[in-house]
Amino acid sequence: MTTSEPSTVDDGDLVTRLEEEGEIAADYLEEFLDIADLDGDIDIDVDHGRAAVEIVAEDGTVDSLRRLVGKDGQVLDALQELTRLAVQTKTGERSRLMLDVAGYRAERRAQLVEIARGAIEQVKESGTAVTLEPMNPFERKVVHDAVAEAGLVSDSEGVEPERRVVIRAS
Repeated sequence: MTTSEPSTVDDGDLVTRLEEEGEIAADYLEEFLDIADLDGDIDIDVDHGRAAVEIVAEDGTVDSLRRLVGKDGQVLDALQELTRLAVQTKTGERSRLMLDVAGYRAERRAQLVEIARGAIEQVKESGTAVTLEPMNPFERKVVHDAVAEAGLVSDSEGVEPERRVVIRAS
């Protein structure tokens, strides 16, 4: 188990709680995979102050697990919410757990960073704001982080499911 942020004595309790969330989520997802008759391994981590769980494809099972992603990650988002509810039921506390299936979110994160870089360059060159296509909360967070890292500002505007990131010069 690794963490992406440095640990201190105070962080020890948080990391332990997040590891517990990951274990509860893994148990829930293993039962789910059994019911769905799907094969996959479960990886648990703590990343950026959140429990991070991934269903990893075994050899030759990527296509069957991709059904758990769905169009534009909609099935994955729903499965993540169900998993968060299962964790909340056991712990009594709201979970911010992130779920990935067969590397979908990791691939999408890389795509979004590239989209953000293009928009950032456009804003820097023109000085005018750029509005991106509608995105889910995970996708918007990735873009906001890339924009902040580039020294620009961004906001989310609109109402779900049409909520969009707007990037502006600082």
